[in-house]
Amino acid sequence: MQNKQAVSFKEATGVIQYNMTNDYMFRYILQKNEKVLRGLICSLLHLNPEQIKKVEITNPINLNEEIKGKEFILDINVMLNDDTQINLEMQVENKHNWVDRSLAYLCRSFDQLYQGQEYEEALPVIHIGFLDYTLFPDDPEFYATNMLMNKKSHRIYSDKFKLSVVNLTQIELATEEDKAYQIDYWARLFKAKTWEEIKMLAEKSEFLQEAAQSVYVANADEIVRQKCRAREEAERHERTMKRKMEKLEEENETLQKDNAAKDAHIVTLQEDNAAKDAYIAELEAKLAER
Repeated sequence: MQNKQAVSFKEATGVIQYNMTNDYMFRYILQKNEKVLRGLICSLLHLNPEQIKKVEITNPINLNEEIKGKEFILDINVMLNDDTQINLEMQVENKHNWVDRSLAYLCRSFDQLYQGQEYEEALPVIHIGFLDYTLFPDDPEFYATNMLMNKKSHRIYSDKFKLSVVNLTQIELATEEDKAYQIDYWARLFKAKTWEEIKMLAEKSEFLQEAAQSVYVANADEIVRQKCRAREEAERHERTMKRKMEKLEEENETLQKDNAAKDAHIVTLQEDNAAKDAYIAELEAKLAER
């Protein structure tokens, strides 16, 4: 457990109760601390801090609001320098819908023209997901960015439409470029389980240090811990219900197969009986002829 007398992550020891893979903690820190948000965006988009003139969360939430499972929106929409829209989202559980989900979010964000605006005025949109599972097991990658592209020539159709994924389970696959922008350090910080890990990572930059302190302050806040716990319980309930549904579907499928087998057996018996009846009728006909 962390030292109750500590006022900084530098003095804390032991296990971190809630890290940033908890989507409420992820949302809480990035909404509360603009410096952390700026630092993360700089790493992900390969920007220098001075290139970010303005960063604004366009869907702020009341962080004290009661969490009600799926109804509580925890993804973050950011307007960068008034000319790029970014959506950030943490997803630990593989719900097998990420590709379609991310496309839906991206298309919804891109289709934001007001009446009278020209199409070329549409702002670039970027959707970045932090996933704690591998989206394409046959092609694992740490940080992937996808755009519309000509299949034959590989010419980029438009750079206004980007889908990126940070795979938190494949940090060891980080490229030299990923490491140069410390994206791997952010991923390790999100997943850190002890304050000792956090301290080592925080040495790498002022933004990571700011994030580390934010994680500490948030974990020291009883209300924040309650919200994080509520999110865990909501996810646990969803997993339990999903397993129950899958079990019921399996049982239903087994019953259907059993019933089909029984029906097939009944048909076979009926055919056998019909054949026997025909044979008996044939014998009776022959006896009648004598």
